Amino acid sequence: MGFAVEQECPQCGAPIELEETDRLIRCPYCNVKNFLFAPDYFRLLLPPKVSDRDILYAPYMRFKGSVYLCKGTSICHRIVDITRQASTFRQLPVSLGLRPQAMKMKFVNPGVPGSFLKCSLRLTDALDRVARHSSLTGPGKLVHQAYIGEAFSLIYLPLFAQQGKLFDAITNKAIARLPQDEDVLAPAIEQNPKWQITFMATMCPQCGWDLDGERDSVVLTCSNCDTAWAASEGKFIRVDFNAVLGGDEDTTYFPFWRIAAWEKGLDIHSYADFIRVTRQPKVLQRHWENQDMCFWIPAFKIRPKLFLHLARQMTILQKDFDTGEEIPKKKLYPVTLPRHEAVQSMKLTLASCAMAKKEVFPLLPQVSFTARESTLVYLPFNEGGHEMVQEHTRVAINKRTLEFGRYL
Repeated sequence: MGFAVEQECPQCGAPIELEETDRLIRCPYCNVKNFLFAPDYFRLLLPPKVSDRDILYAPYMRFKGSVYLCKGTSICHRIVDITRQASTFRQLPVSLGLRPQAMKMKFVNPGVPGSFLKCSLRLTDALDRVARHSSLTGPGKLVHQAYIGEAFSLIYLPLFAQQGKLFDAITNKAIARLPQDEDVLAPAIEQNPKWQITFMATMCPQCGWDLDGERDSVVLTCSNCDTAWAASEGKFIRVDFNAVLGGDEDTTYFPFWRIAAWEKGLDIHSYADFIRVTRQPKVLQRHWENQDMCFWIPAFKIRPKLFLHLARQMTILQKDFDTGEEIPKKKLYPVTLPRHEAVQSMKLTLASCAMAKKEVFPLLPQVSFTARESTLVYLPFNEGGHEMVQEHTRVAINKRTLEFGRYL
């Protein structure tokens, strides 16, 4: 379940209400578009309802995404949405409950009055907790785990101290008792935090045209000079792309990351090596020995089972499409899965493709990939009843699953 965020327009100051997955925002008053960027993760706070107290904000780390576990000879997966207390002060409630969904939050910025407790929970520790939380399904030894489409954020709960107790600044109720004659919170307070989100103007760095995208897009496109751009370190970086033009006027173009990679551990250096290692029921062709091994990963969030299915089908097919460098002018499905997460899914895709899992799974811990080249490829899909069907491969995606994927 997502949550709502209130933010002032950086151009005119008007209030804007965002959804959790929003990255491209348009002000309904001045019509100016901006792209939201944070160098690590977004920090949000629950607004206090008391105004005459010194507020102390306690951090809670939130994880939302798909968790995949390779255990025994099977791949388990589930969607996880958890929030955990992230400071050293253990007397605080373990979770925020439903309040992030019930209340409208705000982004933390340097102008927020009050103090902030340090976040002592490391990202790696949080991932381990997520894995333990998700290890209820699937027998056997865990040989690989992956987090795809994950969203990390810090949510701050407002507190205030009074008469040796910590009070919730939203409900005005005591939630913890402080030790007497000892300021246990002082060493844990973050000194002068300068956290700030960046509002990036959505102008094409190459031609100055207005970049296009949807609210949850992580890659924006320019229809004037046919370029694609992703945010990195507070600026737009060009993304290599290709497009396969469809033969129907109502064609929808779905994005896939095509990643050429070197593998270490199973000696996969070509498409022919991949066919041999995964034991695909295909007759080896001589030219496959010189064909680069490429993984085809959906560049959009979707249910874990279908994500694996699409990545497996497209990677095994390894279709050689006739591509061009002109971005289709309409019906582009948004890119909601960034490149680095697609790279993380390559080992998972290899495991999913393996026919002889008893042979491949024990070797997964020693497998590593190096992404040599990555390209965003838009493929044409046409409507076919309840599904969207790819023109050339006949790979299908259920429409309802696509709708659900926009909220992951």
